[in-house]
Amino acid sequence: MTDVNETLNDGRTAPAVPARSAVVTGAGSGIGRAVALALASAGWAVTLAGRRAQALAETAALLDDAAGSAAAGPVAAVPTDVTDPASVRALFATARERFGRVDLLFNNAGTFGPAVPPDELSHADWSAVVAVNLTGAFLCAQAAFRTMKEQSPRGGRIINNGSVSAHSPRPHSVAYTATKHAVTGLTKSLSLDGRPHRIACGQIDVGNAATEMTARMRTGTLQADGSTAVEPVMDAADVARTVLHMAELPLEANVQFATVLATGMPYVGRG
Repeated sequence: MTDVNETLNDGRTAPAVPARSAVVTGAGSGIGRAVALALASAGWAVTLAGRRAQALAETAALLDDAAGSAAAGPVAAVPTDVTDPASVRALFATARERFGRVDLLFNNAGTFGPAVPPDELSHADWSAVVAVNLTGAFLCAQAAFRTMKEQSPRGGRIINNGSVSAHSPRPHSVAYTATKHAVTGLTKSLSLDGRPHRIACGQIDVGNAATEMTARMRTGTLQADGSTAVEPVMDAADVARTVLHMAELPLEANVQFATVLATGMPYVGRG
């Protein structure tokens, strides 16, 4: 990976030029990993966050292998529990220490929870989904907001991963669907409250990206009519390209909501 400093012709080191710096949660696999790769390949400094240190190390290694050019940005891996305020504070402190600032948060960490009817969902399972998908998203957004508000130049961008479940539920997904609807409210509030501080906030709603979380789509998943059907999926890199476009807009412009989904998935109309 490239360094943030440049060496002058006479051997002296030029002052560091701050790279655009991004924090990506849920970066150990799936969409988070694909977005981290897209950002790093475009020259962003990327702080990878996730629960599993080994998975983050694998993502960092993939970024190193794929870099292959002087344009690639530096990477840091920080094991993080997004449900723990102290862990989130440590994540953003590391990003600031390593890269000087935070220009982007991709708020991506999420969990589906058990696929059961509402009356069979335990309080513990409900709470676990809410803790990651909503409280975790808020804690990371809060830390990013504070950082972006205080840094100079002021401002930055937050992109929340919403899901098409922010619009339309699947059967047996009450906790996931409720939290993703709530993420939309989080996005709108952050977008409004960020205006005076040059903090933009948008949301990407993803349908059937090929990840560990959607593996069941390829073998058959429950439909609204009670049948089971195999659903088409798309490459997570297609999502990453959209996130990169949103991230690289000037702060004077914002993609408020974007939906990226596998073209043939049963979402629009009657299925």
